[in-house]
Amino acid sequence: MAIRTAVNRALTAITALPTAAALVNGNLTLLATATASSSATIDFTSSIDSTYDSYLFKFIDIHPQTNFRHLGFQANVAGASGFNETITSTAFINQHDEGDSATILQLEGDGIQQQATGFQIVLYGMGNENDESGNGTLHLFDPSNTTFVKHFIADTNTHTDNDRSSRFFAGGYFNTTSAIDEIQFKMSGGNIDSGVIKMYGVGDKQ
Repeated sequence: MAIRTAVNRALTAITALPTAAALVNGNLTLLATATASSSATIDFTSSIDSTYDSYLFKFIDIHPQTNFRHLGFQANVAGASGFNETITSTAFINQHDEGDSATILQLEGDGIQQQATGFQIVLYGMGNENDESGNGTLHLFDPSNTTFVKHFIADTNTHTDNDRSSRFFAGGYFNTTSAIDEIQFKMSGGNIDSGVIKMYGVGDKQ
């Protein structure tokens, strides 16, 4: 399709505005919102299907009940239970503290899995003081595909228990060609005291 441009702030060259459906299909469609309240887990057990090619989870002010805890996620393939699919992943972290006395850039072993079934860290080392939380995104690609493994990328930032800004990057894949249709989030210890996780469908509807 042709790209119409506005010259000298005039819109006369644009002959038609996009429809509401086109705007929705090409961007993010909010599918579910989960609000934590001293929650052991947050589960998304519907709406992960072949409707969209990928899904985006947004973490908003995730606050742990217990100090220095990580938020992790796992999945179930269709018809399975237990949230224990096999993951291979990598992760690195960079940090800077409020006192300008500590900087870190390194691989983060706690976030790396090698054909393991643990929960994959997506938010690292959150403190539980009143002003401490974690935010960011997790992108899950083509979970309904039955040919390829299921890739994911996390990009998050937390206020850690030692007053550091902690940027955490993780990527990997569920080593299964079966469709994934359920996702669970939980802390490495204690409950999710508060916060919101939103799930979006990304891109065009199939």
